[in-house]
Amino acid sequence: MSLLSTPSQTVGPFLSIGFSALAVDALAAEHPGGERVLIHGRLLDGDGKGASEGVIEVWQANVHGRYASPEDPQNKPIDRAFRGFGRVLTNADGEFRFSTVKPGRVPGPGGTSQAPHLAVTVFMRGLLKQLLTRMYFPEEAANEADPVLKRVPADRRHTLIARRGADDALHWNIVLQGEDETVFFDF
Repeated sequence: MSLLSTPSQTVGPFLSIGFSALAVDALAAEHPGGERVLIHGRLLDGDGKGASEGVIEVWQANVHGRYASPEDPQNKPIDRAFRGFGRVLTNADGEFRFSTVKPGRVPGPGGTSQAPHLAVTVFMRGLLKQLLTRMYFPEEAANEADPVLKRVPADRRHTLIARRGADDALHWNIVLQGEDETVFFDF
């Protein structure tokens, strides 16, 4: 008997079967500390069409800048009403939405501090490997000095920063390719 490697498999095409029971659209309980935020957007393909059967996974720190993980060594308060993780599926038009609190700043490389952000992973049919990106908050003074955002070319940073809508919610689209493609990070 010999063991042969098998080819890579794409994710899907029926993500809703495996992920729908695991969907969590509220990263914080109803009364956590901090500024409540509703975020919605669309997962868009290269033609600007909504990508259905996508999964948007979010990890973030709490309002104090501490992750809901026993591996976070920071001596900052833990918020028991804060989950710090969420996963939503896109609908037929590629739309997604979740609610959370604006995170605090977390440590960055070389003793720097990172601006408040969400770590976002995208899974969808046709991808051999998930995509990793970030969402930053609009009108955030700390964005200027964020060590990760500073590494992104200035003309592409807008793809990582949400915009505030008339409804006071944050709007942020994830564009998979083409014009205004979201910046994705290697890992």
